[in-house]
Amino acid sequence: MNPDLLTAYCQKQLPETLDILRQMVAINSFTENAAGVNRLGELTAKVFAPLGFTPAFFQASLPTYGRHLVLKRPHRPGAPTVALISHLDTVFPEQEEIRNHFVWRPDGTRIYGPGTNDIKGGTALIHLTLSALRHAEPAAFENTNWVILLNASEETLSGQFGDLCRSELPADTRACLLFEADGADDENFALVAARKGRATFRIEVEGRGAHAGSQHQRGANAIAQLALTLTRLHALTDYAAGLTVNIGSCQGGTVANRVPHAATAELEMRAFSPQVYQGAKEDILALNGDGEIRSQNGHPCRVTITSEHETVPWPTNPATENLLAHWQETGRDLGCEVNRQERGGLSDGNVLWNYFPTLDGLGPRGDQSHCSEHSTDGSKVQEWVDTTSFVPKAVLNATALIRLLANS
Repeated sequence: MNPDLLTAYCQKQLPETLDILRQMVAINSFTENAAGVNRLGELTAKVFAPLGFTPAFFQASLPTYGRHLVLKRPHRPGAPTVALISHLDTVFPEQEEIRNHFVWRPDGTRIYGPGTNDIKGGTALIHLTLSALRHAEPAAFENTNWVILLNASEETLSGQFGDLCRSELPADTRACLLFEADGADDENFALVAARKGRATFRIEVEGRGAHAGSQHQRGANAIAQLALTLTRLHALTDYAAGLTVNIGSCQGGTVANRVPHAATAELEMRAFSPQVYQGAKEDILALNGDGEIRSQNGHPCRVTITSEHETVPWPTNPATENLLAHWQETGRDLGCEVNRQERGGLSDGNVLWNYFPTLDGLGPRGDQSHCSEHSTDGSKVQEWVDTTSFVPKAVLNATALIRLLANS
């Protein structure tokens, strides 16, 4: 494959790619806006139809969410399968976009707008990459079972989508490539080879109410106990071990003249290492039981910690490292550097890596994901994508894929 010819083709196709992205950004696809998510899914199916893909829609686990989208070409028995992963939803309610005038806004080499970086830009880059492959290597394109899978609720839930992927992909799938945004901040690239796992917990403290003036000694202050418990939990954070524990919210009590009988809090824990992750879970749950705060007659506060949602870590593993090394070698041959990155945020890679060889960060370069506000002094910057990254990233991806398939 001639990289100069491939670059020229991608450069010619870039206006179409950016127009696809513009149409996608114009649709509000907040996770809980099922109609918007479904409208984006229908547009995405229409965009990929000229490449020979037909759609299948699957309702997400919650009826208030939209439909997952799976795009396939006619199956070629015996041909290798490559999965290309993106998602349809964003984190921005329509009212927030209107309030912050958060719309498609080109500015030099940047385009601002909801989902430009996370992850509609990635979906547009899938289209550019496959178009380039079909143009440059039509035989390889035709003799590969490409499967594009788009999650309707990636920003909140991934477990069900992982089940869908496993049901739609053969066990010998050559690669699962996630088109989340590239992690570099310069002319080079950075792909994601590991992600933290995340577990959320709810803490409930049952104390004993009492009059704060005349019968204070009869009370067991649930807020005071919660404060002690949260201090211990906060202290579990260990940056050197890649472990964070974040107290996200807390509340308790009713009025100032009453010893509070109840208090609650919510927290999340994240870690890269499965061992550190499991150890932190055990440390958190070990705080269940009677607390130190007691009434004068010995009635203890009761601490109950419940594990709620969990997405296990995507740790360093040989299959991912092999894919990364392949992309890095391709990058060197093309004259660009491809770095390795680990991220604290979750992606669908967390639920796929232990079933298929998985690599993330295949999308374009950008920044400020999940940010909708901007200010004239530059202290607040909206989400944006770098338009100059589409062509070289598509060339890198297409070249690496051709080489990968040649070695299948």
